[in-house]
Amino acid sequence: MTNVRNADYAALLLRVSLGALFLAHGLLKIFVFTLPGTARFFESLGYPSLLAYVVVAAEIGGGLALIFGVFTRFVCLSLIPLMIGALIVHLPNGWLFSNANGGWEFPA
Repeated sequence: MTNVRNADYAALLLRVSLGALFLAHGLLKIFVFTLPGTARFFESLGYPSLLAYVVVAAEIGGGLALIFGVFTRFVCLSLIPLMIGALIVHLPNGWLFSNANGGWEFPA
């Protein structure tokens, strides 16, 4: 039997940790790789550079929304295409994320 009180805490922990993860990746693209650098990387993968800005906005906005519990189901569903894109980029690198250029283990 599931204790409802514990289930609420578990959902909170999962939501906040996932939100922090998305927020950290979005901020990494701004402060470490810079937005123009991220756009160039997306172009090198064959994606339009404008998509980099959309991804950064989705990661930061989605991360904050998850942390604060705003429209969590909608946010989670709208971040699925972003994660599929990350999975596709890492798919040729093998399973383990410790492989060269990172595998698809973590995005999956």
